[in-house]
Amino acid sequence: MALILADVDHFKAYNDHYGHQAGDACLVQVAAALRRGAGRTHDLVTRYGGEEFAILLPQLDALGAEGVAHRLMDELAQLGLPHAASPTAPHLTMSLGLSSLVPRDAQGADVLVASADALLYQAKAGGRNQYRMGGTGALGNAGGHGA
Repeated sequence: MALILADVDHFKAYNDHYGHQAGDACLVQVAAALRRGAGRTHDLVTRYGGEEFAILLPQLDALGAEGVAHRLMDELAQLGLPHAASPTAPHLTMSLGLSSLVPRDAQGADVLVASADALLYQAKAGGRNQYRMGGTGALGNAGGHGA
């Protein structure tokens, strides 16, 4: 099972610049893009809090989750939502933390969430508009997304 935590980069600045109604509309569009990027009917995309989303990917390993991360970032880039207040890019971007595990008796969901959260923090600290993967310490960036 894999978990991706996604955080819209500089969302407070987005709200301050465009207004809260535009911010709410933006999050609706982001959620739809994430749903398209996740793709499988049994994948769960949910708002995790504020501008953060959780994407639960059952029966998927780290390599599969990495493919989903690429699709998520592609879907967001295709929206082309302007973000004039972002120091990262002129359009809306997001940072992702990807974690996966084979569930065992001693490991619960808290291990998966804690790992994805720590990796999300690393992606944000590393410059945003990128993902970090658990286990391998791999780094991925948005490549053609203006990173």
